[in-house]
Amino acid sequence: MSEVRFHGRGGQGVVTTSKILANAFVITGQFGASFPMFGFERRGAPVTAFGRFSDKPVREKTQIYNPDILVVLDPSQRDSPAVFQGLLPGGMMLLNYSKDLGSEDTGISHENLKRLAVIDANKIALEEIGLAIPNTVIVGAFAKMSGLLGIEPCCEALQDYFSGKKLTANIGCVKRGFEELEIFDL
Repeated sequence: MSEVRFHGRGGQGVVTTSKILANAFVITGQFGASFPMFGFERRGAPVTAFGRFSDKPVREKTQIYNPDILVVLDPSQRDSPAVFQGLLPGGMMLLNYSKDLGSEDTGISHENLKRLAVIDANKIALEEIGLAIPNTVIVGAFAKMSGLLGIEPCCEALQDYFSGKKLTANIGCVKRGFEELEIFDL
Protein backbone atom coordinates (compact mmCIF):
# COMPACT_ATOMS: atom_id res chain seq x y z
CA MET A 1 0.00 0.00 0.00
CA SER A 2 1.21 3.48 -0.84
CA GLU A 3 0.34 6.19 1.64
CA VAL A 4 0.43 9.74 0.31
CA ARG A 5 0.11 13.02 2.14
CA PHE A 6 -0.85 16.12 0.13
CA HIS A 7 0.02 19.63 1.37
CA GLY A 8 -1.19 22.91 -0.07
CA ARG A 9 -3.50 25.84 0.43
CA GLY A 10 -7.22 26.27 -0.08
CA GLY A 11 -7.98 26.97 -3.73
CA GLN A 12 -5.11 24.91 -5.17
CA GLY A 13 -7.16 21.74 -5.55
CA VAL A 14 -5.35 19.69 -2.90
CA VAL A 15 -8.41 17.61 -2.00
CA THR A 16 -9.44 17.25 -5.65
CA THR A 17 -5.95 15.99 -6.51
CA SER A 18 -6.23 13.15 -4.00
CA LYS A 19 -9.76 12.31 -5.21
CA ILE A 20 -8.76 12.23 -8.89
CA LEU A 21 -5.83 9.94 -8.08
CA ALA A 22 -8.07 7.61 -6.04
CA ASN A 23 -10.45 7.43 -9.02
CA ALA A 24 -7.55 6.70 -11.36
CA PHE A 25 -6.45 3.77 -9.20
CA VAL A 26 -10.01 2.40 -9.20
CA ILE A 27 -10.12 2.66 -13.01
CA THR A 28 -7.07 0.37 -13.16
CA GLY A 29 -8.79 -2.23 -10.97
CA GLN A 30 -6.87 -1.24 -7.85
CA PHE A 31 -8.20 0.45 -4.74
CA GLY A 32 -7.96 4.04 -3.60
CA ALA A 33 -9.16 6.08 -0.66
CA SER A 34 -8.98 9.85 -0.39
CA PHE A 35 -9.88 12.07 2.52
CA PRO A 36 -9.13 15.66 3.60
CA MET A 37 -8.20 17.36 6.83
CA PHE A 38 -9.25 20.98 7.08
CA GLY A 39 -8.35 23.69 9.53
CA PHE A 40 -10.00 26.93 8.59
CA GLU A 41 -11.97 26.29 5.42
CA ARG A 42 -11.07 29.32 3.36
CA ARG A 43 -9.04 30.17 0.31
CA GLY A 44 -5.36 30.38 1.16
CA ALA A 45 -5.55 28.45 4.43
CA PRO A 46 -3.32 25.37 4.79
CA VAL A 47 -4.99 22.16 3.62
CA THR A 48 -3.83 18.59 4.03
CA ALA A 49 -5.32 15.61 2.24
CA PHE A 50 -4.48 11.93 2.35
CA GLY A 51 -4.54 9.09 -0.13
CA ARG A 52 -4.08 5.37 0.25
CA PHE A 53 -3.61 3.37 -2.92
CA SER A 54 -3.29 -0.41 -3.09
CA ASP A 55 -4.01 -3.57 -5.02
CA LYS A 56 -6.02 -4.72 -1.96
CA PRO A 57 -9.10 -3.04 -0.45
CA VAL A 58 -8.28 0.07 1.58
CA ARG A 59 -10.24 0.02 4.80
CA GLU A 60 -8.32 2.54 6.90
CA LYS A 61 -9.57 6.11 6.52
CA THR A 62 -7.45 7.84 9.13
CA GLN A 63 -4.81 10.53 8.90
CA ILE A 64 -1.49 9.35 7.45
CA TYR A 65 1.33 9.77 9.94
CA ASN A 66 4.06 7.91 8.01
CA PRO A 67 3.72 8.60 4.29
CA ASP A 68 5.76 6.97 1.54
CA ILE A 69 5.08 9.92 -0.74
CA LEU A 70 4.67 13.64 -0.13
CA VAL A 71 2.90 15.90 -2.63
CA VAL A 72 3.37 19.63 -2.06
CA LEU A 73 1.21 21.95 -4.15
CA ASP A 74 2.21 25.09 -2.25
CA PRO A 75 5.93 25.84 -2.77
CA SER A 76 6.09 27.95 0.41
CA GLN A 77 5.54 24.76 2.43
CA ARG A 78 8.47 22.92 0.81
CA ASP A 79 10.75 23.02 3.83
CA SER A 80 8.15 23.00 6.60
CA PRO A 81 8.93 20.44 9.31
CA ALA A 82 5.22 19.46 9.26
CA VAL A 83 5.53 18.38 5.63
CA PHE A 84 8.40 15.97 6.31
CA GLN A 85 7.06 14.68 9.62
CA GLY A 86 6.94 10.87 9.59
CA LEU A 87 8.32 10.42 6.06
CA LEU A 88 9.40 6.81 5.71
CA PRO A 89 12.94 5.91 4.58
CA GLY A 90 13.12 5.79 0.79
CA GLY A 91 10.38 8.40 0.54
CA MET A 92 9.45 10.47 -2.49
CA MET A 93 8.35 14.07 -2.79
CA LEU A 94 6.54 15.79 -5.65
CA LEU A 95 6.92 19.56 -5.47
CA ASN A 96 5.17 22.34 -7.37
CA TYR A 97 8.08 24.74 -7.73
CA SER A 98 8.92 27.49 -10.18
CA LYS A 99 11.79 26.69 -12.52
CA ASP A 100 12.72 30.35 -12.21
CA LEU A 101 13.83 29.53 -8.68
CA GLY A 102 16.13 26.73 -9.93
CA SER A 103 14.78 23.18 -9.80
CA GLU A 104 18.13 21.68 -8.86
CA ASP A 105 18.44 23.98 -5.87
CA THR A 106 15.11 23.75 -4.07
CA GLY A 107 16.79 23.82 -0.67
CA ILE A 108 15.17 20.50 0.18
CA SER A 109 16.96 17.79 2.05
CA HIS A 110 15.76 15.16 4.45
CA GLU A 111 17.47 11.96 5.52
CA ASN A 112 14.53 9.79 4.38
CA LEU A 113 13.94 11.52 1.04
CA LYS A 114 15.33 9.48 -1.85
CA ARG A 115 13.46 10.94 -4.83
CA LEU A 116 12.50 14.54 -5.45
CA ALA A 117 10.33 15.41 -8.44
CA VAL A 118 9.82 19.05 -9.41
CA ILE A 119 7.37 20.72 -11.77
CA ASP A 120 6.20 24.27 -12.29
CA ALA A 121 2.55 23.25 -12.09
CA ASN A 122 1.25 26.79 -11.61
CA LYS A 123 2.83 27.94 -14.87
CA ILE A 124 1.45 24.97 -16.81
CA ALA A 125 -2.03 25.45 -15.32
CA LEU A 126 -1.98 29.14 -16.27
CA GLU A 127 -1.03 28.25 -19.84
CA GLU A 128 -3.59 25.44 -20.19
CA ILE A 129 -6.62 26.57 -18.18
CA GLY A 130 -5.90 30.24 -17.47
CA LEU A 131 -5.82 29.77 -13.68
CA ALA A 132 -2.98 28.94 -11.28
CA ILE A 133 -4.75 25.84 -9.97
CA PRO A 134 -2.05 23.15 -10.15
CA ASN A 135 -4.07 20.06 -9.20
CA THR A 136 -4.45 18.32 -12.57
CA VAL A 137 -0.83 19.01 -13.50
CA ILE A 138 0.15 17.35 -10.23
CA VAL A 139 -1.99 14.29 -11.11
CA GLY A 140 0.08 13.64 -14.24
CA ALA A 141 3.34 14.38 -12.44
CA PHE A 142 2.39 11.96 -9.65
CA ALA A 143 1.79 9.18 -12.17
CA LYS A 144 5.25 9.61 -13.66
CA MET A 145 7.14 10.12 -10.40
CA SER A 146 5.56 7.22 -8.53
CA GLY A 147 5.35 4.75 -11.42
CA LEU A 148 2.11 3.49 -9.84
CA LEU A 149 -0.19 4.69 -12.64
CA GLY A 150 -0.14 5.29 -16.34
CA ILE A 151 -1.30 8.51 -17.93
CA GLU A 152 -4.50 7.03 -19.43
CA PRO A 153 -6.37 6.29 -16.17
CA CYS A 154 -5.42 9.74 -14.88
CA CYS A 155 -7.00 11.38 -17.93
CA GLU A 156 -10.04 9.12 -17.71
CA ALA A 157 -10.54 9.96 -14.02
CA LEU A 158 -10.96 13.64 -14.94
CA GLN A 159 -14.32 12.87 -16.57
CA ASP A 160 -15.91 12.75 -13.10
CA TYR A 161 -14.90 16.37 -12.51
CA PHE A 162 -14.88 18.17 -15.86
CA SER A 163 -16.61 18.16 -19.23
CA GLY A 164 -16.28 19.89 -22.59
CA LYS A 165 -13.51 22.45 -22.97
CA LYS A 166 -12.58 22.24 -19.28
CA LEU A 167 -12.04 18.50 -19.61
CA THR A 168 -9.87 18.96 -22.70
CA ALA A 169 -7.80 21.70 -21.02
CA ASN A 170 -7.31 19.64 -17.86
CA ILE A 171 -6.28 16.57 -19.87
CA GLY A 172 -3.63 18.87 -21.36
CA CYS A 173 -2.52 19.70 -17.82
CA VAL A 174 -2.24 16.03 -16.86
CA LYS A 175 -0.24 15.20 -19.99
CA ARG A 176 2.14 18.12 -19.53
CA GLY A 177 2.58 17.22 -15.86
CA PHE A 178 3.62 13.74 -16.92
CA GLU A 179 5.93 14.95 -19.71
CA GLU A 180 7.57 17.98 -18.08
CA LEU A 181 8.36 16.55 -14.64
CA GLU A 182 11.99 16.68 -13.53
CA ILE A 183 13.07 13.79 -11.27
CA PHE A 184 16.14 13.84 -9.02
CA ASP A 185 17.24 10.67 -7.26
CA LEU A 186 19.05 11.73 -4.11
